[in-house]
Amino acid sequence: MKAAILVPPKDFKDESVSSLRIMLEKWGIESVLTSYSTSELVGYHGAVYNVELNAAKISPDEFDALILVDGKGVDEYRLYDFRQLLDLVKMFSTRKKLIAGIGNSLKIIARANIISGVKVAPVKDEDTRRLVSLYHGIESKEDPEFDKDILTLGNNDKTLVFIDLLLRKLGAK
Repeated sequence: MKAAILVPPKDFKDESVSSLRIMLEKWGIESVLTSYSTSELVGYHGAVYNVELNAAKISPDEFDALILVDGKGVDEYRLYDFRQLLDLVKMFSTRKKLIAGIGNSLKIIARANIISGVKVAPVKDEDTRRLVSLYHGIESKEDPEFDKDILTLGNNDKTLVFIDLLLRKLGAK
């Protein structure tokens, strides 16, 4: 098993990345940190990571899941407007690979136009809610929510529940 964790170049939620990496490794799933940046990735609270594989080189054929990390960097870099990333998400969806999004990274999933008729976790911010509605996603009462190979988390307080569900969907548990 192998999962790509896509991170904004700066101001991502450090705790999301560290929790994901620890739990994936614990359950024998290789995680690869990816971004479109070539420099160091710097989290909102100062964590620093190196890009292990440029996102332009990610292929759904080599990965079982694409995990999109949240944080202010998603909005600062307008990742939801980056055509290459939207195409990558769409390729994962077309190949029926698991796509997971946390918080405001749901904007990327919505803009990739893969959530029509799909239940997604309830979201906190109005911009994300608007995009989910615009692309015909169905806001669920469940958080996290899994529907049609898409796993979403709206409330960061439930990150460990999200990771547990992610591990089960990847067959690790």
